[in-house]
Amino acid sequence: MSLLPLPPSLIPFLEPYLPRSNLVLPNRPFVTLTYAQSLDSRIAAKPGAQTKISHQETKTMTHYLRSEHDGIMVGIGTVLADDPKLNCRFVENGNTHSPRPIVLDPYAKWTYHKSQLSEIYNIGQGLAPYILVDESVQLNPLDVATLQQQDGKHIRLPLIKNRQQNWDYILKALVDNGIRSVMIEGGAVIINELLSYGADNYIIDSLIVTIGPVFLGNQGVEVSPTSHVDLEDVKWWTGQQDSVLCATVPKAFKLD
Repeated sequence: MSLLPLPPSLIPFLEPYLPRSNLVLPNRPFVTLTYAQSLDSRIAAKPGAQTKISHQETKTMTHYLRSEHDGIMVGIGTVLADDPKLNCRFVENGNTHSPRPIVLDPYAKWTYHKSQLSEIYNIGQGLAPYILVDESVQLNPLDVATLQQQDGKHIRLPLIKNRQQNWDYILKALVDNGIRSVMIEGGAVIINELLSYGADNYIIDSLIVTIGPVFLGNQGVEVSPTSHVDLEDVKWWTGQQDSVLCATVPKAFKLD
């Protein structure tokens, strides 16, 4: 299905929250956390279920945001539930950029060579992923070979024994592999973890949340960080159906 045209008002609305080409952060990329949720703060109707929340025009916004980042990250739960394409279909204004897919899979649960993402690479519609795994796990030889042929790779990190330092390792590894900006799309474990990272050490530079006009109920997968989170620089955009919240999370580093 082709994308709807991007509503013109979204471009100036989003611009202050996008990574800047001249902005270089030490030991980590610019981090945009973005996802779609229901009115009751659910991102899926139940665990493992694909759930439509947002309108087609905010789907176009998602692909526009992907075109503005070096990488797009999801967790293994999202990959196993959705088998996502993780590419960019925004082609307005001559855009040809596609972000590098990044999958956080500490226990190497994903069979990559059978995935839709592998096929997307084979037909020339996206890049092969960087898959972040723990340094101790055994890898599927067919996955290793496929990634090598497709210019993707596994990145081994000490993820299982050092949970408190995971994001320090992950973000430094991304910078070391040329990812200066990353758009993190979920799932709920990653979203809640990033929002709960610590009031004195937030690593989210931009938060972009699409809110769809639906309640998914108490069986849904909830976004609810473990602690209070204040937002700054808050702006709202309203489309045909959805509303979009853009904000920053207060921390020592400021965009301006």
